[in-house]
Amino acid sequence: MLEMNFSLETELAGLKMDNPLMLASGILGLCPSLLKRVASAGAGAVVTKSVGLREREGFPNPTVHVIDSYGLLNAMGLPNPGVEEFLKEFEGEKFQIPIVYSVYGSSPEEYSQVAKKLLSLNPSAFELNLSCPHVREVGSLIGQDPRMVYNVVNSVKSSVNVPVFAKLSPNVTDVLEVAEAAVKAGADAIVAINTVKAMAIDVDIMKPVLGNVYGGLSGPAIKPIAIKIVYDLFENISVPIIGVGGICCWRDAVEFFLAGASAVQIGSGILWRGLNIFGEVLEGLRKYMIEHKFKNVKEIVGAAHK
Repeated sequence: MLEMNFSLETELAGLKMDNPLMLASGILGLCPSLLKRVASAGAGAVVTKSVGLREREGFPNPTVHVIDSYGLLNAMGLPNPGVEEFLKEFEGEKFQIPIVYSVYGSSPEEYSQVAKKLLSLNPSAFELNLSCPHVREVGSLIGQDPRMVYNVVNSVKSSVNVPVFAKLSPNVTDVLEVAEAAVKAGADAIVAINTVKAMAIDVDIMKPVLGNVYGGLSGPAIKPIAIKIVYDLFENISVPIIGVGGICCWRDAVEFFLAGASAVQIGSGILWRGLNIFGEVLEGLRKYMIEHKFKNVKEIVGAAHK
């Protein structure tokens, strides 16, 4: 095989990563030991599960439904121990790669409160969960209202001194309008996309399969939606984009880079491929870069637009 000098190192809104693969929020993210396992598996950065101001039990079971090999339907309801207990769990832990803390709230002030409390953990960045579509009473409308998105991002940016990423929902009329509001408020990067609102019904018992009736769809089924949104965002906003949604192999990751993502997050793909997915994607990406003579990942980003 032809060898050449190339690098997978990625710099994203001030974050320096050995490679552009990140663990997505909501997957293995409430326990430091699991996050360290993800790091050992090859991730360039990890994102924690979303944490709020107060403890939350989440929705009743069943909360997860696997749809063949193409989709994962979940209605977890943001279960978390609350920021104070979360701090106790993570206090004193050292990570060899950047760690991004995902936060949520029911108001701009609540987002800021949580973020400020987490500053003692020396976060590499914050990811704002603006868009969990299956939580009616906590933040369900924030990601659908550009003004609220602006207020949340602006509030957190005014309270912290680390990069702030805005994670957007596809369940809106105009994703670009929401993204532009986040960028105007100071978001350092856009994460696209969160899960797509969906449901499934068991035809034998004639009832919805999820305890919450509906939830969020992730997995390969939503990748074409995510690719379209990343492609459109790349042509219209000035900050980096982190692509997420259905990455199960290196080709999926490269597709996001070509559409305009500077980094990608892997979540439900772990269900089908295990933690080996990080190493498999990296190996495929290396071979792709050698074959196409790319010297760094940045050269791939947005290439489909040229």
